[in-house]
Amino acid sequence: MRNRSHAHVAGESHGIDLAPMLDFVVNLLIFFIITAVFIKQAGIEVNRPSRVTAGVEHASKAFVIDDRGEVSVDLKTIDLRAVRSHVERFKATDAETGFVVVADRRAPMGVVVGVTDQIRLAGVTDITFTTATLATMPAAKP
Repeated sequence: MRNRSHAHVAGESHGIDLAPMLDFVVNLLIFFIITAVFIKQAGIEVNRPSRVTAGVEHASKAFVIDDRGEVSVDLKTIDLRAVRSHVERFKATDAETGFVVVADRRAPMGVVVGVTDQIRLAGVTDITFTTATLATMPAAKP
């Protein structure tokens, strides 16, 4: 009896069959490669300047957004809906005026995008973005 059980164990020890695991891994790999093609990241397209121009520099107007989401221009707090009218007024006085969006690092992203949308609706496509800690900048007057 002892020889029979010993021979039975020795006859079945062929090792672990890895074929099902390899099939599973290959299927996962194919799945992730195919689905990676369909993933699109949403975002804002930002055009960065390719070179610095050494010509006549024009004044630029800065729209400052603090960490509470308040928008100010020329040290005056304005409503988000008034950004477009300010941009149109600045463009009427000087067509070459540049526009800068200065946002605090903790500013709500919705307000930053809203200001950018209002500037674009006014017909400006060249907008400069910058971030700053606004504690060092002068406070906006209401």
